[in-house]
Amino acid sequence: MEQLVTSDFKLGIIAGGQLGKMLVLAASNWDVKTFILDTDDHCPASTCCTGFMKGNQLDYDTVIRFGSMVDMITFEIENVNIEALQKLKAEGKKIFPDTDTLAIIQDKGLQKEFYKNNNIPSPQFFLFKNKAEIIEAAETGAIPFPFVQKLRKGGYDGKGVAIIRRQNDLKNLLDGASLIEKLVEIHTEISVIVARNRNGETKCFPVAEMEFNEANMVEKLICPSSLDEKILHQANEIAMQLIASFNLCGLLAVEMFVDKNKEVWVNEIAPRPHNSGHHTIESVITSQYEQLLRAIFNFPLGSTLMKMPSVMINLLGEPDYEGPVKYEGLTDCMSIEGVKIHLYGKKITKPYRKMGHVTVLATSIEEAKKKADIVKQKLKVKSW
Repeated sequence: MEQLVTSDFKLGIIAGGQLGKMLVLAASNWDVKTFILDTDDHCPASTCCTGFMKGNQLDYDTVIRFGSMVDMITFEIENVNIEALQKLKAEGKKIFPDTDTLAIIQDKGLQKEFYKNNNIPSPQFFLFKNKAEIIEAAETGAIPFPFVQKLRKGGYDGKGVAIIRRQNDLKNLLDGASLIEKLVEIHTEISVIVARNRNGETKCFPVAEMEFNEANMVEKLICPSSLDEKILHQANEIAMQLIASFNLCGLLAVEMFVDKNKEVWVNEIAPRPHNSGHHTIESVITSQYEQLLRAIFNFPLGSTLMKMPSVMINLLGEPDYEGPVKYEGLTDCMSIEGVKIHLYGKKITKPYRKMGHVTVLATSIEEAKKKADIVKQKLKVKSW
Protein backbone atom coordinates (compact mmCIF):
# COMPACT_ATOMS: atom_id res chain seq x y z
CA MET A 1 0.00 0.00 0.00
CA GLU A 2 3.01 2.32 -0.22
CA GLN A 3 1.35 4.26 -3.03
CA LEU A 4 -1.28 5.55 -0.58
CA VAL A 5 1.23 7.52 1.41
CA THR A 6 1.86 10.41 -0.94
CA SER A 7 1.34 14.12 -0.75
CA ASP A 8 -1.95 13.64 -2.64
CA PHE A 9 -3.55 11.03 -0.36
CA LYS A 10 -6.46 12.38 1.72
CA LEU A 11 -7.43 10.64 4.94
CA GLY A 12 -10.83 11.65 6.29
CA ILE A 13 -11.31 11.55 10.06
CA ILE A 14 -14.85 11.88 11.37
CA ALA A 15 -14.75 14.04 14.52
CA GLY A 16 -11.86 16.22 15.57
CA GLY A 17 -11.52 15.96 19.32
CA GLN A 18 -8.29 15.10 21.10
CA LEU A 19 -8.16 11.62 19.56
CA GLY A 20 -8.51 13.11 16.10
CA LYS A 21 -5.81 15.68 16.85
CA MET A 22 -3.30 13.07 17.95
CA LEU A 23 -4.13 10.93 14.89
CA VAL A 24 -3.58 13.95 12.63
CA LEU A 25 -0.19 14.59 14.23
CA ALA A 26 0.84 10.96 13.69
CA ALA A 27 -0.32 11.05 10.04
CA SER A 28 1.72 14.19 9.36
CA ASN A 29 4.91 12.15 9.88
CA TRP A 30 4.06 10.22 6.70
CA ASP A 31 2.95 13.24 4.65
CA VAL A 32 -0.66 12.03 4.73
CA LYS A 33 -3.11 14.88 4.24
CA THR A 34 -5.85 14.81 6.88
CA PHE A 35 -9.37 16.18 6.63
CA ILE A 36 -11.62 16.57 9.67
CA LEU A 37 -15.41 16.63 9.95
CA ASP A 38 -16.66 18.19 13.19
CA THR A 39 -19.47 20.39 14.46
CA ASP A 40 -17.00 22.74 16.16
CA ASP A 41 -14.67 24.71 13.90
CA HIS A 42 -12.43 25.28 16.94
CA CYS A 43 -12.14 21.58 17.81
CA PRO A 44 -8.66 20.36 18.85
CA ALA A 45 -7.83 18.82 15.45
CA SER A 46 -8.80 21.96 13.52
CA THR A 47 -5.47 23.63 14.27
CA CYS A 48 -3.29 20.91 12.70
CA CYS A 49 -5.30 19.15 9.97
CA THR A 50 -4.91 19.84 6.25
CA GLY A 51 -8.59 20.55 5.66
CA PHE A 52 -11.65 21.07 7.81
CA MET A 53 -15.38 20.69 7.14
CA LYS A 54 -17.89 21.94 9.66
CA GLY A 55 -20.87 19.64 9.97
CA ASN A 56 -22.71 17.04 12.01
CA GLN A 57 -21.44 13.46 11.69
CA LEU A 58 -25.01 12.24 12.29
CA ASP A 59 -26.38 14.04 9.22
CA TYR A 60 -26.61 11.79 6.17
CA ASP A 61 -25.93 14.43 3.51
CA THR A 62 -23.03 15.93 5.47
CA VAL A 63 -21.27 12.58 5.81
CA ILE A 64 -21.81 11.85 2.10
CA ARG A 65 -20.28 15.21 1.12
CA PHE A 66 -17.34 14.69 3.44
CA GLY A 67 -16.75 11.20 2.06
CA SER A 68 -16.60 12.55 -1.48
CA MET A 69 -13.66 14.79 -0.49
CA VAL A 70 -11.33 12.06 0.78
CA ASP A 71 -9.74 8.75 -0.26
CA MET A 72 -10.28 6.83 2.98
CA ILE A 73 -12.39 7.33 6.11
CA THR A 74 -11.73 6.48 9.72
CA PHE A 75 -13.20 7.99 12.88
CA GLU A 76 -12.55 8.93 16.50
CA ILE A 77 -16.16 8.52 17.61
CA GLU A 78 -18.70 5.72 17.14
CA ASN A 79 -21.75 7.96 16.99
CA VAL A 80 -21.80 8.40 13.19
CA ASN A 81 -24.51 8.15 10.51
CA ILE A 82 -24.23 4.49 9.52
CA GLU A 83 -26.53 4.76 6.49
CA ALA A 84 -24.25 7.38 4.92
CA LEU A 85 -21.15 5.28 5.56
CA GLN A 86 -22.85 2.22 4.06
CA LYS A 87 -23.71 4.24 0.95
CA LEU A 88 -20.10 5.42 0.62
CA LYS A 89 -18.84 1.86 1.12
CA ALA A 90 -21.16 0.59 -1.62
CA GLU A 91 -19.66 3.21 -3.94
CA GLY A 92 -16.17 1.87 -3.24
CA LYS A 93 -14.96 4.21 -0.52
CA LYS A 94 -12.44 2.63 1.85
CA ILE A 95 -13.80 2.84 5.43
CA PHE A 96 -11.95 1.43 8.44
CA PRO A 97 -13.17 -0.06 10.70
CA ASP A 98 -15.96 -1.49 8.55
CA THR A 99 -19.49 -0.07 8.78
CA ASP A 100 -21.00 -3.46 9.70
CA THR A 101 -18.73 -3.67 12.73
CA LEU A 102 -19.49 -0.07 13.68
CA ALA A 103 -23.24 -0.75 13.52
CA ILE A 104 -22.87 -3.52 16.11
CA ILE A 105 -20.61 -1.54 18.41
CA GLN A 106 -22.87 1.54 18.30
CA ASP A 107 -25.57 -0.51 20.03
CA LYS A 108 -24.54 -1.97 23.39
CA GLY A 109 -27.34 -4.54 23.12
CA LEU A 110 -25.97 -5.82 19.81
CA GLN A 111 -22.49 -5.77 21.37
CA LYS A 112 -23.62 -8.08 24.15
CA GLU A 113 -25.38 -10.44 21.76
CA PHE A 114 -22.19 -10.55 19.68
CA TYR A 115 -20.18 -11.52 22.77
CA LYS A 116 -22.67 -14.28 23.58
CA ASN A 117 -22.65 -15.66 20.04
CA ASN A 118 -18.84 -15.64 19.89
CA ASN A 119 -18.18 -17.07 23.37
CA ILE A 120 -16.66 -13.86 24.70
CA PRO A 121 -16.85 -13.73 28.53
CA SER A 122 -19.20 -10.93 29.56
CA PRO A 123 -21.63 -10.47 32.49
CA GLN A 124 -25.16 -11.89 32.19
CA PHE A 125 -27.51 -9.40 30.53
CA PHE A 126 -31.15 -8.61 29.71
CA LEU A 127 -32.53 -6.21 27.07
CA PHE A 128 -35.43 -3.83 27.64
CA LYS A 129 -37.25 -1.27 25.51
CA ASN A 130 -37.77 1.35 28.22
CA LYS A 131 -37.62 2.28 31.89
CA ALA A 132 -41.11 0.93 32.63
CA GLU A 133 -40.15 -2.56 31.48
CA ILE A 134 -37.06 -2.53 33.70
CA ILE A 135 -39.07 -1.48 36.77
CA GLU A 136 -41.62 -4.23 36.16
CA ALA A 137 -38.89 -6.85 35.74
CA ALA A 138 -37.09 -5.69 38.89
CA GLU A 139 -40.25 -5.63 41.00
CA THR A 140 -41.24 -9.14 39.91
CA GLY A 141 -37.76 -10.51 40.54
CA ALA A 142 -37.03 -11.25 36.87
CA ILE A 143 -33.78 -9.32 37.21
CA PRO A 144 -31.87 -9.54 40.49
CA PHE A 145 -30.36 -6.65 42.44
CA PRO A 146 -27.76 -5.22 42.21
CA PHE A 147 -27.49 -4.47 38.49
CA VAL A 148 -26.14 -1.95 36.00
CA GLN A 149 -28.29 -0.18 33.43
CA LYS A 150 -26.65 0.99 30.19
CA LEU A 151 -28.50 2.86 27.48
CA ARG A 152 -28.03 0.93 24.26
CA LYS A 153 -26.93 3.98 22.31
CA GLY A 154 -25.12 7.25 22.93
CA GLY A 155 -23.43 6.67 26.30
CA TYR A 156 -19.77 7.53 26.92
CA ASP A 157 -17.45 8.53 29.78
CA GLY A 158 -19.90 7.25 32.37
CA LYS A 159 -22.92 8.95 30.75
CA GLY A 160 -25.86 6.71 29.97
CA VAL A 161 -25.07 4.40 32.89
CA ALA A 162 -26.95 3.89 36.18
CA ILE A 163 -26.01 1.54 39.03
CA ILE A 164 -29.08 0.12 40.77
CA ARG A 165 -28.22 -1.60 44.05
CA ARG A 166 -31.67 -1.88 45.64
CA GLN A 167 -35.34 -1.20 44.93
CA ASN A 168 -35.16 2.41 46.17
CA ASP A 169 -32.60 3.13 43.44
CA LEU A 170 -35.11 2.39 40.68
CA LYS A 171 -35.96 6.09 40.69
CA ASN A 172 -32.49 6.69 39.21
CA LEU A 173 -33.16 4.61 36.11
CA LEU A 174 -32.60 6.27 32.74
CA ASP A 175 -35.38 6.15 30.15
CA GLY A 176 -34.66 4.53 26.82
CA ALA A 177 -33.76 1.22 25.23
CA SER A 178 -31.33 -0.39 27.66
CA LEU A 179 -29.35 -3.44 28.58
CA ILE A 180 -29.28 -4.61 32.16
CA GLU A 181 -26.31 -6.63 33.34
CA LYS A 182 -25.26 -8.21 36.58
CA LEU A 183 -23.12 -5.93 38.77
CA VAL A 184 -19.66 -7.50 38.91
CA GLU A 185 -17.66 -7.33 42.12
CA ILE A 186 -14.68 -5.62 40.54
CA HIS A 187 -11.15 -6.18 41.75
CA THR A 188 -9.41 -4.29 38.91
CA GLU A 189 -10.44 -2.62 35.67
CA ILE A 190 -8.09 -3.10 32.74
CA SER A 191 -7.81 -2.17 29.10
CA VAL A 192 -6.21 -3.91 26.14
CA ILE A 193 -5.79 -2.08 22.84
CA VAL A 194 -5.37 -4.50 19.96
CA ALA A 195 -4.59 -3.73 16.32
CA ARG A 196 -5.21 -5.74 13.17
CA ASN A 197 -4.32 -4.96 9.57
CA ARG A 198 -6.02 -6.20 6.41
CA ASN A 199 -3.67 -9.16 6.17
CA GLY A 200 -4.86 -10.33 9.58
CA GLU A 201 -1.64 -9.47 11.41
CA THR A 202 -2.62 -8.75 15.03
CA LYS A 203 -0.78 -7.19 17.96
CA CYS A 204 -1.78 -6.19 21.49
CA PHE A 205 -0.42 -3.28 23.47
CA PRO A 206 0.60 -4.02 27.07
CA VAL A 207 -2.33 -4.40 29.45
CA ALA A 208 -3.08 -1.19 31.37
CA GLU A 209 -4.87 -0.85 34.71
CA MET A 210 -7.47 1.90 35.09
CA GLU A 211 -8.56 3.88 38.12
CA PHE A 212 -11.77 5.92 37.95
CA ASN A 213 -12.96 9.11 39.65
CA GLU A 214 -16.33 9.97 41.16
CA ALA A 215 -17.65 10.93 37.69
CA ASN A 216 -16.82 7.39 36.45
CA MET A 217 -14.07 8.72 34.16
CA VAL A 218 -10.55 7.30 33.91
CA GLU A 219 -8.44 9.33 36.32
CA LYS A 220 -5.24 7.30 36.30
CA LEU A 221 -3.86 4.66 33.97
CA ILE A 222 -0.97 2.38 34.99
CA CYS A 223 1.17 0.41 32.55
CA PRO A 224 2.43 -2.24 32.86
CA SER A 225 -0.19 -3.95 34.98
CA SER A 226 0.83 -5.71 38.18
CA LEU A 227 -1.73 -8.50 37.70
CA ASP A 228 -0.72 -12.16 37.39
CA GLU A 229 0.70 -13.24 34.04
CA LYS A 230 -2.17 -15.71 33.66
CA ILE A 231 -4.71 -12.89 33.85
CA LEU A 232 -2.72 -10.70 31.45
CA HIS A 233 -2.47 -13.56 28.96
CA GLN A 234 -6.20 -14.20 29.21
CA ALA A 235 -6.97 -10.50 28.62
CA ASN A 236 -4.79 -10.44 25.53
CA GLU A 237 -6.37 -13.64 24.20
CA ILE A 238 -9.87 -12.17 24.65
CA ALA A 239 -8.89 -8.97 22.83
CA MET A 240 -7.37 -10.92 19.93
CA GLN A 241 -10.40 -13.20 19.75
CA LEU A 242 -12.70 -10.17 19.62
CA ILE A 243 -10.90 -8.31 16.84
CA ALA A 244 -10.66 -11.49 14.78
CA SER A 245 -14.36 -12.30 15.33
CA PHE A 246 -15.29 -8.84 14.03
CA ASN A 247 -12.79 -9.22 11.16
CA LEU A 248 -11.90 -5.68 12.13
CA CYS A 249 -9.15 -3.68 10.43
CA GLY A 250 -7.89 -0.92 12.71
CA LEU A 251 -7.83 -0.58 16.48
CA LEU A 252 -10.10 -2.09 19.09
CA ALA A 253 -9.95 -0.89 22.69
CA VAL A 254 -11.31 -3.59 25.01
CA GLU A 255 -12.24 -2.53 28.54
CA MET A 256 -12.48 -5.44 30.96
CA PHE A 257 -13.25 -6.25 34.58
CA VAL A 258 -11.17 -8.59 36.71
CA ASP A 259 -13.50 -9.79 39.46
CA LYS A 260 -12.79 -10.92 43.03
CA ASN A 261 -12.30 -14.49 41.78
CA LYS A 262 -9.75 -13.30 39.17
CA GLU A 263 -12.15 -13.99 36.32
CA VAL A 264 -11.89 -11.64 33.32
CA TRP A 265 -15.06 -10.14 31.79
CA VAL A 266 -15.46 -7.82 28.82
CA ASN A 267 -17.17 -4.58 29.76
CA GLU A 268 -17.24 -2.43 26.61
CA ILE A 269 -15.28 -1.92 23.40
CA ALA A 270 -14.38 1.01 21.16
CA PRO A 271 -13.23 0.60 17.51
CA ARG A 272 -10.81 3.54 17.54
CA PRO A 273 -7.98 5.14 19.49
CA HIS A 274 -8.86 5.27 23.18
CA ASN A 275 -8.15 7.26 26.30
CA SER A 276 -6.47 4.22 27.81
CA GLY A 277 -3.84 4.31 25.06
CA HIS A 278 -2.61 7.91 25.29
CA HIS A 279 0.49 6.82 27.19
CA THR A 280 1.70 4.82 24.17
CA ILE A 281 2.86 8.06 22.51
CA GLU A 282 5.86 8.13 24.85
CA SER A 283 5.95 4.77 26.61
CA VAL A 284 5.69 2.27 23.75
CA ILE A 285 7.80 1.95 20.58
CA THR A 286 4.70 2.41 18.39
CA SER A 287 1.89 4.70 19.55
CA GLN A 288 -1.74 3.64 19.18
CA TYR A 289 -2.15 6.40 16.58
CA GLU A 290 0.68 5.21 14.37
CA GLN A 291 -0.57 1.65 14.81
CA LEU A 292 -4.02 2.62 13.55
CA LEU A 293 -2.46 4.16 10.44
CA ARG A 294 -0.30 1.08 9.88
CA ALA A 295 -3.39 -1.13 10.17
CA ILE A 296 -5.67 0.76 7.79
CA PHE A 297 -2.89 1.29 5.20
CA ASN A 298 -2.11 -2.43 5.52
CA PHE A 299 1.50 -1.86 6.54
CA PRO A 300 3.26 -4.26 8.93
CA LEU A 301 2.18 -3.47 12.47
CA GLY A 302 4.73 -1.70 14.65
CA SER A 303 6.39 -3.04 17.78
CA THR A 304 4.33 -2.81 20.97
CA LEU A 305 7.30 -3.29 23.25
CA MET A 306 7.29 -0.89 26.18
CA LYS A 307 10.10 1.66 26.47
CA MET A 308 9.46 2.60 30.11
CA PRO A 309 6.81 2.09 32.78
CA SER A 310 4.26 4.89 32.82
CA VAL A 311 1.33 6.40 34.65
CA MET A 312 -1.11 8.56 32.73
CA ILE A 313 -3.52 10.99 34.33
CA ASN A 314 -6.33 12.84 32.62
CA LEU A 315 -6.42 16.60 33.02
CA LEU A 316 -10.06 17.23 33.85
CA GLY A 317 -11.81 20.52 34.41
CA GLU A 318 -12.09 21.26 38.11
CA PRO A 319 -15.64 20.72 39.48
CA ASP A 320 -16.36 24.36 40.34
CA TYR A 321 -14.99 26.04 37.21
CA GLU A 322 -16.54 26.79 33.83
CA GLY A 323 -15.33 29.31 31.27
CA PRO A 324 -12.14 30.28 29.39
CA VAL A 325 -9.49 27.79 30.44
CA LYS A 326 -6.54 28.57 32.70
CA TYR A 327 -3.88 26.03 33.66
CA GLU A 328 -2.15 26.26 37.02
CA GLY A 329 1.07 24.47 37.93
CA LEU A 330 2.49 23.91 34.45
CA THR A 331 5.95 25.25 35.27
CA ASP A 332 6.32 23.17 38.43
CA CYS A 333 5.22 20.00 36.65
CA MET A 334 7.46 20.52 33.65
CA SER A 335 10.46 20.63 35.99
CA ILE A 336 9.81 16.99 37.00
CA GLU A 337 11.84 14.48 35.00
CA GLY A 338 9.73 12.18 32.84
CA VAL A 339 6.59 14.34 32.83
CA LYS A 340 5.02 14.75 29.36
CA ILE A 341 2.12 17.20 29.19
CA HIS A 342 -0.48 17.21 26.41
CA LEU A 343 -2.98 20.08 26.26
CA TYR A 344 -5.77 19.50 23.76
CA GLY A 345 -6.46 23.14 22.90
CA LYS A 346 -10.04 23.32 24.12
CA LYS A 347 -10.81 26.95 24.87
CA ILE A 348 -13.59 26.41 27.43
CA THR A 349 -13.30 24.26 30.51
CA LYS A 350 -16.26 22.61 32.25
CA PRO A 351 -16.46 20.33 35.30
CA TYR A 352 -14.76 17.02 34.46
CA ARG A 353 -14.25 17.94 30.80
CA LYS A 354 -11.16 16.26 29.32
CA MET A 355 -8.75 19.12 28.68
CA GLY A 356 -5.50 17.20 28.35
CA HIS A 357 -3.45 14.38 29.78
CA VAL A 358 -0.06 13.86 31.39
CA THR A 359 2.10 10.79 30.91
CA VAL A 360 4.71 10.23 33.59
CA LEU A 361 7.66 8.00 32.66
CA ALA A 362 10.00 6.45 35.20
CA THR A 363 12.24 3.43 35.70
CA SER A 364 9.60 1.81 37.93
CA ILE A 365 5.85 2.01 38.35
CA GLU A 366 6.31 3.02 42.00
CA GLU A 367 8.40 6.04 41.00
CA ALA A 368 5.97 6.96 38.21
CA LYS A 369 3.05 6.82 40.66
CA LYS A 370 4.80 9.15 43.10
CA LYS A 371 5.51 11.69 40.38
CA ALA A 372 1.97 11.37 39.02
CA ASP A 373 0.56 12.14 42.48
CA ILE A 374 2.66 15.31 42.60
CA VAL A 375 1.41 16.34 39.15
CA LYS A 376 -2.18 15.68 40.19
CA GLN A 377 -1.76 17.94 43.23
CA LYS A 378 -0.06 20.76 41.36
CA LEU A 379 -1.60 20.84 37.86
CA LYS A 380 -5.15 22.21 37.87
CA VAL A 381 -7.57 23.13 35.09
CA LYS A 382 -9.50 26.24 36.10
CA SER A 383 -11.05 29.25 34.37
CA TRP A 384 -10.47 32.98 34.32
